[in-house]
Amino acid sequence: MKRIFSSLLAVVLPLVAQAKLNVVATTADLGSIAREIGGDKIELTTLAKPTEDPHFVDAKPSFIVKLNHADVVVEGGAELEIGWLPALLDQARNEKIVAGAPGHVTCAKGVPMLDVPTTLDRSRGDIHAAGNPHYIISPSNAKIVAQNIAEAFCQNDPKSCEIYRANLKKFTDAIDAKLVEWQRALLPFAGQGVIAYHDSWPYFAKEFGLKIDLYLEPKPGVPPTPTHLAEVITKMQADKVHVIIVDPYLNRRTAETVATKTGATVVDVTQFPGGIKGTEGGYITLMDYLVNSIAKALAETK
Repeated sequence: MKRIFSSLLAVVLPLVAQAKLNVVATTADLGSIAREIGGDKIELTTLAKPTEDPHFVDAKPSFIVKLNHADVVVEGGAELEIGWLPALLDQARNEKIVAGAPGHVTCAKGVPMLDVPTTLDRSRGDIHAAGNPHYIISPSNAKIVAQNIAEAFCQNDPKSCEIYRANLKKFTDAIDAKLVEWQRALLPFAGQGVIAYHDSWPYFAKEFGLKIDLYLEPKPGVPPTPTHLAEVITKMQADKVHVIIVDPYLNRRTAETVATKTGATVVDVTQFPGGIKGTEGGYITLMDYLVNSIAKALAETK
């Protein structure tokens, strides 16, 4: 019996020692940064597809099971996932990842939020009380997100904390080095206008000195109307704006129609690694694609 018990220990103890932190991220950008910090110390699941609108994710029953088994859930916060995540967390019945628990990471913590409304008026469209939730597309904010994730991983897996901190430094150092390159690429176009379909690019615009304040949507989340598009076309022609950016889950045909009437270039963009071809490699690969694609379009239409 003792020999059997010893044999079982020999099998079980290494498995316990090698147990990984079970992490569930809501979106691909958060998942990408979580992978940078966690490395091979975590098992990672990402819920939303990179081609989905993060506000309206198809919440599958399988998500409840994944959340039930999670040690840590990583969400953007600032009401980004408010339409689908709270109900899933309730049904998952996992005390480790409820709001306020050590396993619940709200990545917006510490981020300087833009577009914080003074009053909540739904007639203004899809606005968020905490501010615009599309903040991770700013590399400066991505470093804050990485810090939040690293702190949570350390709290939930103290034995691997030094590894998480080393990975955090490696990631932030890489961001700092690339940020110089990215800013240099877009510097010639400082103050230049770009049209977006939806108001999800203010942090990118602020980081790189672009002007993105005219949208194909008349209000956030409200579909374009002929009257509004006519106004956009007039404004584009007057201000000599020749680049339109559009995410994969939005109506590219509308952007093409406006481009045809203004001579503009439509640039396919995404805020999520894997959202479009060429962005699959992670956060830095995503930013490389965005900066180079937008800089190229601006240079060709200057």
